[in-house]
Amino acid sequence: MSKKQDSDSQGKIIVFGAKQIRRAWVNDEWYFSVVDIVGALTDSPNPRNYWNMMKAREKEGSGVELSTICVQLKLTSADGKSYKTDCVSTENAFRIIQSIPSPKAEPFKRWLARVGYERVQEIENPELAQQRMRELYKQKGYPTDWIEKRVRSIAVRDELTDEWKNRGIREQEDFAILTAEISKATFGLTPTQYKKLKGLQRENLRDHMNDLELIFTMLGEAATTEITRNRDALGFDANKGAAHDGGAIAGNARRQLERKSGRRVVSRRNYLTDRPKVSLPSVGDHG
Repeated sequence: MSKKQDSDSQGKIIVFGAKQIRRAWVNDEWYFSVVDIVGALTDSPNPRNYWNMMKAREKEGSGVELSTICVQLKLTSADGKSYKTDCVSTENAFRIIQSIPSPKAEPFKRWLARVGYERVQEIENPELAQQRMRELYKQKGYPTDWIEKRVRSIAVRDELTDEWKNRGIREQEDFAILTAEISKATFGLTPTQYKKLKGLQRENLRDHMNDLELIFTMLGEAATTEITRNRDALGFDANKGAAHDGGAIAGNARRQLERKSGRRVVSRRNYLTDRPKVSLPSVGDHG
């Protein structure tokens, strides 16, 4: 089964109960991680093994190869790296659910139908997506002024990634390298190093940035977009140079502020330690 993967959709996470479900937007529909579905329904300590045994049991019992309804897509794992994993469309997710004896099956089906429908609505009316984001962050306890910056940062990020795609950037790994180039020039840290500093694992780094961190992130990415357009950068190398220079503009501004204020912008603080009850899904970008 051949599917073209939308790079912007990688690493998107939604939450069912306390369980995170990774998904990717491919060919105008959602594809969900089967291992995450299994983990949400069974509470198995090793959902990957459960899925492998489930496939073997189904093949032996009914002769059905569950792998044939899956497609392998690269999703971000707990270690921050992307690996190919079995994913299913919303329709085929219902087939998987039927094979798992769980009291959570019916609530999960209703949840699955809802999250799929929300995406269709958001395509028709993009403002709904922003409204939903605001409500989600508000429920998690974020202040309104921070939420507005976060929503704006997502729009800035989307504009940049669209520009990259128009200029020949296709591979998820290349998006990650370019993002790291901006981050390193802006903050002196790659996103991976930044997450380690804040004590994060699968959480979205930007959901744990303070106001100034978000502002300088936006400046670096907005500057990169502008430089990329002005240079008419094409291909990976040209875009990497533009990413470094865009990040450097934000980095210079950050250092100037630090000299004048006497305080560092980069912070170890995050919303996991500051707000112990917060459990955050990823909402729109990554890094």
